[in-house]
Amino acid sequence: MFTKAALPNLLTVLRLVLTLVMFACFAAVAWVQEQGASMDQAIIFLILRVALASFVIAAVTDFFDGWLARRWKVESLFGAILDPIADKILVCAAALGLIAVHVQPPVLVPIGIILFREFAVSALREVLAPRGLILKVTALAKIKTALQLVALGALMVAWFAPAYGLHLTIDQFRLMAYAAHGLIWLAAAVTLWTGVEYGLFANRALKAT
Repeated sequence: MFTKAALPNLLTVLRLVLTLVMFACFAAVAWVQEQGASMDQAIIFLILRVALASFVIAAVTDFFDGWLARRWKVESLFGAILDPIADKILVCAAALGLIAVHVQPPVLVPIGIILFREFAVSALREVLAPRGLILKVTALAKIKTALQLVALGALMVAWFAPAYGLHLTIDQFRLMAYAAHGLIWLAAAVTLWTGVEYGLFANRALKAT
């Protein structure tokens, strides 16, 4: 039976489902490119639109699931564990999907930093958990996630603008691409900083045990 208390967790699960849809769309386009298969441009554009829509809706649920849980006072252990995992899966799937479809050297380094940090912090949590130590999500880490999602969404729009009905001049496209690249570098910098903060905290906590 559906209850108000279950809605935040359902939104988190929805984010995982939408992430799978988004990644499947990017994988399909990448496969077409790799195989040199013939596919109508309208179909490819439709797939890219579904990918963007899935990403945007998934990103929005990242705000509402936690906000509703706190507002309704229905926080749960399941949600506390699943929410950050769903965030990382969304970010990593979007980053890998974008690289698979449209590799651009200027963003490989910042995306690599983001992926490395996310996996490293997840591994660090696994090391600390058996010792009863918890890496609490900081305010800066929440800003980091928001920056990552905005930057990845900006890259999708900038790289595949025609698919979304944006008919830009060369100068407009370059400006949009530069802005998106700047955002992903900013997100990578904040991501790296939060990773260092977590690493220093973990080091102090381990020495104290």
